[in-house]
Amino acid sequence: MARILLILAGGGVGALLRYGLSGAISKHYATFPWGTLAVNLSGSLAVGFLWGLSERLVFSSNLKPFIFVGILGGFTTFSAYGLECFNLLREGEVLPALANIFLSNSIGIGLVFLGFALSKALICWL
Repeated sequence: MARILLILAGGGVGALLRYGLSGAISKHYATFPWGTLAVNLSGSLAVGFLWGLSERLVFSSNLKPFIFVGILGGFTTFSAYGLECFNLLREGEVLPALANIFLSNSIGIGLVFLGFALSKALICWL
């Protein structure tokens, strides 16, 4: 139960960090999603840095989920995606890594379009 509460608390911290950083950047630059880009890139840097530390230092069994699932998961899931791709490539699993990159991006964006179209169809139907 303690682990779940730590993940919950970390997720709240990460979401607030995302809101603050993205909002601070986006209010100055409206023509491109710089705030989201900053969150995704800084989250990727953070996950790589912290994962590297976690391989050398002893993290408690609750600290890893608090940081990686909670804080970074609440901050950006892009960091988890980047870490998963990195680990696949590091383990020599090039084809699964490339498949993950291609499928996540192409199908993910395609599903945004599909979801949008479905919502428009629902609105018209109502």
